[in-house]
Amino acid sequence: MKKIVFLIALSLTIFSCSKVAKGEYIISGEAKGIPNGKMVVLKQKNDLGIVVNVDSAKIKDGKFEIKGKVKEPSMFALFIKDIQQPIPFILETGEIEVTVDKDSIWKSEIGGTYDNDEFQKFNTKINSVQKRLVAYQNKNLQKFMDAQKKKDNLAIENLKKGYSDIQKEMEDYMAKYPEQNPEAYISLLLIQSQFNSPKFNLADVKKTFNNLDASLKSNKIGKEIEGKLKAIENNNKIKPEAALIGKMAPDFSAKNPQGTMVTLKQSLGKITIIDFWASWCGPCRKENPNVVALYNELHGKGLNIIGVSLDKDMNKWTEAIAKDKITWTQVSNLKEWQDPIAKLYGVEQIPTTFILDASGIVIAKDLRGEELRAKIIQLLGTN
Repeated sequence: MKKIVFLIALSLTIFSCSKVAKGEYIISGEAKGIPNGKMVVLKQKNDLGIVVNVDSAKIKDGKFEIKGKVKEPSMFALFIKDIQQPIPFILETGEIEVTVDKDSIWKSEIGGTYDNDEFQKFNTKINSVQKRLVAYQNKNLQKFMDAQKKKDNLAIENLKKGYSDIQKEMEDYMAKYPEQNPEAYISLLLIQSQFNSPKFNLADVKKTFNNLDASLKSNKIGKEIEGKLKAIENNNKIKPEAALIGKMAPDFSAKNPQGTMVTLKQSLGKITIIDFWASWCGPCRKENPNVVALYNELHGKGLNIIGVSLDKDMNKWTEAIAKDKITWTQVSNLKEWQDPIAKLYGVEQIPTTFILDASGIVIAKDLRGEELRAKIIQLLGTN
């Protein structure tokens, strides 16, 4: 009986030690070396993507505290006056601890709650791999330059492989994290980022998402992910037949960077390439120099290209066009994977290309590099 009474008393003591109730938070900050009176501002991006102030506090004797209420975990950041770099963290119920490193803000530590402890571990791992990447670059830069001068392709490839191996370690860690940490909020953010990856795989992302804790799936971002997965799944059930080889390519219209509406029909040449790409797509950007060279060589002989971008940011789209020296027609609805033209053509990955004859019939798909050049030369009847 005494043992039971003791356990009850102990549990009550544990609960009474908590400074916050459900739905409340306290951010306890330690900011040694930062003068009294410096303002610490709590900020978050709103639904429009604009960073807004949420709350603030003044530093006193190297400490600060911010209290409030929160409905569900979400990404926030602390900004200290006169220091540009933010301290990102996850705002959630509980006592959140922040230790500010005034000399290197990115080294500041967060913790105190489950998600922030996990976020700190995640950042520590990623930062350690990034340090190794930088160290590898610094150590081997001269070797790489010497190998280029000597045209030692074997040495160049070995040096590139060493870098890629370290990079792959980071990519694998990020890919496996949601599966291994189904209750961590950071898992939601990693899954969300997969939709912009050229390696996006519907089945894998769906499996990982379904494995998450129910609380994450009911989170605002969780509901957004679920909606995207359903939309892609529904789109995949209807495979457009019109875009298959031997069929007439369906006409479409969209605005170019200048805001003018452009149609496929008015963009047709003797041979036309429809190029689905995006500024954030690594393989697309890597292929662009080949396509630029091809276009410059054969446009005068009848080759036209119309690029359909799966971007969502106008500035990033136009910056990529300028940087890659793309001069052919470009259009975009700025809707990423929800782009109606991509859906019309059943595009599930990028880069994806369709080659059309003069009448708009699809005669080939997804050719790259020399294979693409040889096919275009053959179709144009040039040597």
